[in-house]
Amino acid sequence: MKAILLAGGKGTRLRPLTLHTPKPIVPILERPFLHYQLDLLKQVPEIDEVILSLNYQPRRIEEIFGDGSDAGMNIRYVVEPAPLGTAGAVRYAGESLHDSVVVFNGDVLTDIDLAAVIARHRERRARATIVLTPVENPAAYGLVETDADGNIHRFLEKPKPDEITCDTINAGIYILEPDTFDRIPKDTPWSIERSFFPSLIERQETFIAVTHRGYWIDIGTPEKYMQVHRDIMDQRYRTTPFDGEPGRIVVSPKAKIEAGAILEGPCFIDDGAVVKAGARVGRHSVIGRQCHIEEHAVVEQAILWAGTRVGAEAIVRRAILGRQCHIGRNALVEDGVVLGDKSTLTDYSRL
Repeated sequence: MKAILLAGGKGTRLRPLTLHTPKPIVPILERPFLHYQLDLLKQVPEIDEVILSLNYQPRRIEEIFGDGSDAGMNIRYVVEPAPLGTAGAVRYAGESLHDSVVVFNGDVLTDIDLAAVIARHRERRARATIVLTPVENPAAYGLVETDADGNIHRFLEKPKPDEITCDTINAGIYILEPDTFDRIPKDTPWSIERSFFPSLIERQETFIAVTHRGYWIDIGTPEKYMQVHRDIMDQRYRTTPFDGEPGRIVVSPKAKIEAGAILEGPCFIDDGAVVKAGARVGRHSVIGRQCHIEEHAVVEQAILWAGTRVGAEAIVRRAILGRQCHIGRNALVEDGVVLGDKSTLTDYSRL
């Protein structure tokens, strides 16, 4: 059985972080995001190959994952000649497939029991199965309506308040039969949500839903990207190294924490980082590789990518800083600021 990861998007909602880093490899703690999706797929032994459908900066991704041996999966790369949309990408990547295929959006993190979804798909002999997830505000998404047996009735994009009949949305996880791909035009941008799925409903084919009420998040915005780190640290999504006691302070043995530095858990400090005397790393902070936090600086509820330096007495709070940023002495960065790689903020500046 094969899996297709749709990882070709430009990550525009995460810019400027994704200008030089494709979304599938933005770091979550110390690991590229794609590792977490591969971990989930590895839980299904019959999945023997993952096909990465790429378009944006594909070499950056292939340089990290290679043939997949380090990640414990066989990985094959398919690079779209031009963006083909979600359905177009599936057809392009799945041309030679004959068995049921798992399809994942490249920005979804979840703890779903994927083997159970596959079993349900086969039990119902479905032509397609879609995973749904409940949300608090379904009006901001497209709703998916089902009957009591899980058969899908319709998709409703951006519903008005009086049109909301359920709280379940598309979770970006599908089980598909490749012999349905011929209805997707070749080499043409095509939407899986707006064109492919409606064709199943129109033809009255067996098209079912499985609702997942566990953990699910789309990491594609700065707010959600920060939230996923909080969720891991608070064990709402359980993964190493925060799957032990709550409130852990995780410090690499290759980091240097000077006497007098203050660390508040949960937080994460990666290889080669330096936290100077009097500096404070607050809760829900991530200090990336080779970062330097100077004397009496404060980093709180913030994510710092590798090589970033925070000057003495500066404050970085509720912000994301890309690689090799420099925050000057006594500067202030807070409340949702996102800085791209190599950004510089001079002494005493405010953002």
